[in-house]
Amino acid sequence: MSEKTINLTVTVDQTNLILEALGQLPFVKVYELIGSIQGQAKAQLSEAPPEPAAVPSPSLVESAAGE
Repeated sequence: MSEKTINLTVTVDQTNLILEALGQLPFVKVYELIGSIQGQAKAQLSEAPPEPAAVPSPSLVESAAGE
């Protein structure tokens, strides 16, 4: 039986809030989920065209995208 998936659309700020909340839980329970979120975000952010005149601010997702 294959695992069902869902697609969510959230902003970068919302994604960072989710990652921050997950960071409050025991690592052993959430590390795979955090890795999955960061990997998907990195792939999507690298595909997105740069925002004009935007000054990037440090965040969990953006720092993961720069690795």
